[in-house]
Amino acid sequence: MRNLSEFGLSGVVPAEIMRAVDKNADAWISARERMESAGTQLANAVRMEKPGSVLFLCGTGNNGGDGYVAARHLAEETAVTVVSFGAKTPEAKSAFAALAASPISLCTVQTEADLPLFSADVIVDCLLGTGAVPPLRPLYAEAVSRMNAASAKVIACDVPTPEARADRVCAFHLAKTDGAEVYKIGIPLAAEVFCGEGDLLSVQAKDSAAHKGAGGTVLVIGGGPYQGAPFFAGEAAFRAGADIVRVASPVDGFMPDVILERLAGEKITAEHKSRLIALAEAADVVIAGPGLGSDAESLDTVREVVSHAKRAVVDADLLRLPLPKAREETIYTPHAGEFARLFGKAPEDLAERGRAVREAAASSGAVIILKGETDVISDGCRVRFNRSGCQAMTVGGTGDVLSGVCGGLLCRMPAFEAACAAVYAEGRAGEKAASAAGDGLLASDLLQRIAEVLWK
Repeated sequence: MRNLSEFGLSGVVPAEIMRAVDKNADAWISARERMESAGTQLANAVRMEKPGSVLFLCGTGNNGGDGYVAARHLAEETAVTVVSFGAKTPEAKSAFAALAASPISLCTVQTEADLPLFSADVIVDCLLGTGAVPPLRPLYAEAVSRMNAASAKVIACDVPTPEARADRVCAFHLAKTDGAEVYKIGIPLAAEVFCGEGDLLSVQAKDSAAHKGAGGTVLVIGGGPYQGAPFFAGEAAFRAGADIVRVASPVDGFMPDVILERLAGEKITAEHKSRLIALAEAADVVIAGPGLGSDAESLDTVREVVSHAKRAVVDADLLRLPLPKAREETIYTPHAGEFARLFGKAPEDLAERGRAVREAAASSGAVIILKGETDVISDGCRVRFNRSGCQAMTVGGTGDVLSGVCGGLLCRMPAFEAACAAVYAEGRAGEKAASAAGDGLLASDLLQRIAEVLWK
């Protein structure tokens, strides 16, 4: 694992990335353990001030829970007052219960009249965490106003509450604001570099007021030698949240959910180009390549069509030089053989493999998913790895399903985030399906499970 450290995060990270890392960490260390570590580090930061008295302002979430832990650690060292706005998460409730056995002064507030005098050497702001957005509720706004007016030194827990001042910011694991002091709390590197449940947090469900088509329109172009591939991709795009899916193909197929654009003949030719370009320009995402085959005319035709697409996922036989590229964002999904055909053989060592994919993504100007026992995803700067999945997924069609999931998610999120979420979700879907089917797993078995992984 140490040789993957170069792919870890550094500097100031956005709140949504830290939330993903935090969620990924659940696979190795519980939220309660992380809270205990964070509270311990926060108490150590407060000790540096050698205060005679400390006032903790603790909100209802896990930021408040960090404060409860820190207050417990300091309770026998100095005069500690905790202003509690409640505790709603299981971890915060547990920390609050433990605090009740400590010699502190507790003030529970429900209205502004309940707020005490903000008189202490140090005030610790544990009101709101990374998910907070202004404007503040009146009770919180009043607490912040009093904290800002106080003469005490203010230490913010992880991030300052919106509109609050902070003399010091004690950030956990990674900085979320400029100038923050970073304290490690035991989150492993794997939570940063491997895809996990946290990557699914960025997959946003449709708004309650969404209309037909809000989930996006996907066009799948493929088929010919391999009849089922474009339909697998189309169904997977639906399961990943697309509202409308068209399959443009020279093969017959009936799937009631999919709109079939039946192309005349037995393969895609230049005669189909104008119709395909019109469809591509009207779609949010084009998935090109599944089942297409290696016919030169088909490849040249679809390659040109992709250049008219807003966003695209390019797969299978279309992964040939010169690589087609959409106007805005493109995801390439090669397996090892296709990657070698495009960029040279990928190294076996995982770190070297990550560097190779990063270089290939940078040179192509696209996001690349190198599929394998451990998938590697890069946008030319960032690199992530994915270990979800199982050996039963070697069955034909699973690559087409992945392309479809990428396409469906690309309708609603950026390419790199869509790729990371897609490979993890398909792998988890495969694990779920294989638990019932074993080596009898079919690519079609993944479809329902993908919806469960992404949306339940």
